[in-house]
Amino acid sequence: MVKFALLVRLEAKSGKELEVENFIKGALTLAQEEPDTITWYAIKIDNSTFGIFDTFPSEEGRKAHLAGKIAKALMANASELLEKDPVIEQVKLLAVKLPNS
Repeated sequence: MVKFALLVRLEAKSGKELEVENFIKGALTLAQEEPDTITWYAIKIDNSTFGIFDTFPSEEGRKAHLAGKIAKALMANASELLEKDPVIEQVKLLAVKLPNS
């Protein structure tokens, strides 16, 4: 059962909105390689605000994701693409509905 999640908010620099959108959409293939990333969503909140929401079965899975390829790529490009540092919130899930396997 998934019990742990990350909620990440990204504010694109003016003129970098499409690059941020393409970056997070392109990160899907990396998320699919992570066995402990149960669900992964890239979202667009408004024209310059984006987010990532992902879930994990354990704290170890969440930590592995935070140390993984997506986080490294994001931080390597953050100063060029983002208005400010990403807001990364570690949250616990209270209730979950997943599709039947």
